[in-house]
Amino acid sequence: MPRRPTVPALCVCLLALTLTACGVTRGDESRDLVMLIPNSPGGGYDQTGRAAVQVMEDGDVTGGSFNVRNIVGAGGSAAMAELMGRQGDEHTMMTVGLGVVGSLYSFGSDFSLQDATPLAQLITEPEGILVPSESPYQTVADFADAWVADPGGVVVGGGSSPGGPDFLFPMQLADVLGIDPNDVNYVSYDGGGPLTSALLGDKIQVGFSGLAEFEGQISSGELRVLAVSGEERQPQEALADVPTLTESDIDLTFLNWRGVLAPPGISDERRDELVGFLQEMHDSEQWQEVLETNGWTDAFRTGDDFEQFLIEQDERVSGTLEELNLI
Repeated sequence: MPRRPTVPALCVCLLALTLTACGVTRGDESRDLVMLIPNSPGGGYDQTGRAAVQVMEDGDVTGGSFNVRNIVGAGGSAAMAELMGRQGDEHTMMTVGLGVVGSLYSFGSDFSLQDATPLAQLITEPEGILVPSESPYQTVADFADAWVADPGGVVVGGGSSPGGPDFLFPMQLADVLGIDPNDVNYVSYDGGGPLTSALLGDKIQVGFSGLAEFEGQISSGELRVLAVSGEERQPQEALADVPTLTESDIDLTFLNWRGVLAPPGISDERRDELVGFLQEMHDSEQWQEVLETNGWTDAFRTGDDFEQFLIEQDERVSGTLEELNLI
């Protein structure tokens, strides 16, 4: 699928803020690793990547430690450029997902996830529809009725750039409800923190995002969840009473996902070793507890299955963006 020419914004993003936790000095023979995170601390990629790192460090899976680096900018495209620039680096991994696929289109990157070295898909998770506590929308039906009546008058937002999960979800929901996605008044924010501020600051009326980032605000009652986009209700106590879209007579299931890549050009032997680290992490009791705590669904896959999945996700995003005349 042809992409837009690289835009100047991507070059600027290469200067994006990099936040580093626990610096590590390593040589070529070191067992220490770097985990790149393509968004700010506290975001979905950050939660997933740091949880995986914690399990591997606690279990001494790799025989070394991790240097976790948050690379903020261009919805993940800046981090992807960093990963691709580390060609042949066998000490680096990066957390990725649907949002990075979309950002590579939105910011005109020359790269796709398949250009790196696929290691493993880790999880899937549903999205949620969030409103402030004082919102007049008490149910997802209330919101749907108001949205259908005035698509441009209801301002919605998400924590990802066009093409990311927080963008794709409301666009697909609009289509199911009979709203032209081009009429949706969508505002993009860089992660859950800015999205929370926008909701609580009355800048938008409805937010779309994964829910693990909003646990505190949901538990405190500052934010309410009208519905979740998975096939089943979420297991967390604070979300137990939140219906799915299908329960609410809206025929849509939408899942986000996250996985791990390595730079291009590493040896097959090292790729298999890194996959083995992730397999050992996945098989641990500690990782199963992480999945349950965060309401994530185990979706572990590697090898040809993961490579084919990445191709399908690229087509999923490009198809939606083409329909909206965004690429």
